[in-house]
Amino acid sequence: MADLKAALARGPVWALGAMSGTSLDGVDAAMVLSDGETIFGFGDTRYRAYSDAERAVLKAALGAWDGSEAAIEIIEAAHAEVLSGFDGIDIVGFHGQTLAHEPRGRGTRQVGDGRVLAQVLGVPVVWDFRTADVEMGGEGAPLAPFYHFACTRWIGADAPLAFLNLGGVGNLTWVDPAVARPELPGACVAFDTGPANAPLNDFMGLRRELAFDDAGDLAARGDPDAAVLERLMGQGYFRRMPPKSLDRNDFAWLADAVAPLSDADGAATLTAAIALSVAAGMEHCPRPPARILVTGGGRHNPVVMDMLRATLGCPVGPVEEAGLDGDMLEAQAFGHLAVRVARGLPTSCPSTTGVSAAIGGGVVSVPQG
Repeated sequence: MADLKAALARGPVWALGAMSGTSLDGVDAAMVLSDGETIFGFGDTRYRAYSDAERAVLKAALGAWDGSEAAIEIIEAAHAEVLSGFDGIDIVGFHGQTLAHEPRGRGTRQVGDGRVLAQVLGVPVVWDFRTADVEMGGEGAPLAPFYHFACTRWIGADAPLAFLNLGGVGNLTWVDPAVARPELPGACVAFDTGPANAPLNDFMGLRRELAFDDAGDLAARGDPDAAVLERLMGQGYFRRMPPKSLDRNDFAWLADAVAPLSDADGAATLTAAIALSVAAGMEHCPRPPARILVTGGGRHNPVVMDMLRATLGCPVGPVEEAGLDGDMLEAQAFGHLAVRVARGLPTSCPSTTGVSAAIGGGVVSVPQG
């Protein structure tokens, strides 16, 4: 840790972030050169997919508040495998795998022990990012907004914009780059928008034994069911003011709702649900963003993107249009946040998670011996 503190005192360090999202596709890992405030560059990236057998174990563990040893073993082994392939790393940000998230109730649970990874990798590992936020009254999610703020500076944005992450659950960050720091009032507003890839991917696995609707081909052949969508948009979650967050299974009833539909109509309905949820979320932005940059797996689905463009009142495009990597943005975010934790900087604030004050989450584990 003394070596890390010395490196931080000199300037930016190479941070390696890892993310395993609720879509359960695999582990993203990416290097970012950062001092926790400014992005100075990007490094290597890697992806390690989960096998069908691993994915089945992880999916079975969703919702578990204790136990889940088989899932924990998979998470730790997969991360150790992919993260060991990087050189020149000063610090690692390890998110782990979210199995359960109930900030207004039992809390939040991300499995995977950073102490294990610190021993394997031989560098400090920052982990357990969400618990402190929840304990102080926050939602514990989303946590990428402070990195999104840094990204707006890196791309030279001069007007408010929004980052839309379409993973298992959708989340949106509205950013005003004119504000000096991300934790200050008016800099960021963030919240989960609603269901994203998780219900659609689960549907595709059930109906077609496929991981996802490739290029939206199935949804493009169907028609959204108006009654299901009307029921969805009548849910109280969409009327709640942010900050607010969701568990992957908070809209699990959608699976039963689309069960009577054809494969194509079911896929079209779940795809439309993504766009309508985002449109409802846009009403909570302080003012319309100049553009929306989409990250996460959902941006690869042209039907989703077309629905967003037809529904939202501003330009929509993948983050690649701004020179960013939409597959690795969240992994980079946890590398950036790891540096913030090491420097004692906040990682969330009232307008991003609803926490009572700007705080820095995360536990730092250093290799022993």
